Amino acid sequence: MTLAGEDEQLFLDRVREKVPGAVLVHDPERMAYEMQQLREYFTGERHTFDVEFDLRGTDFQIAVWRALYDIPYGETRSYLEIATAIGNPKAVRAVGGACGKNPVSLIIPCHRVLGKSGAMTGFSAAGGIDSKQKMLHFEAQHTQTGLFAPQ
Repeated sequence: MTLAGEDEQLFLDRVREKVPGAVLVHDPERMAYEMQQLREYFTGERHTFDVEFDLRGTDFQIAVWRALYDIPYGETRSYLEIATAIGNPKAVRAVGGACGKNPVSLIIPCHRVLGKSGAMTGFSAAGGIDSKQKMLHFEAQHTQTGLFAPQ
């Protein structure tokens, strides 16, 4: 699955850049559970994912990705807040670098990370600032609170 409007070859190149030696297998039956969750996300019915993945990166990158995963749907954090959350408040630029290496940028929501002033930054490897704005806008439209909020 690619981001909206993304050329499939660019997607494959991006995956292989982030995960050298990656082999992509098209197997809809094997991915049915994950694809259903993505469909639910894009209809606004799902706000969290329940998928398994094998994250490969440095200890620092994995700590950043786990902190990103914990950002609630429809909310944002700054790079500084993520750096502070992982116990390294001076590593703001390195957090940005780890976001850029995020191998599953929708499920681990790096689009929810903004500059300290709230500025849209980063996201170049996942569709650019325009895609980041669209994803945040989408989530804002589908954020509900109360008794009937999606899970």
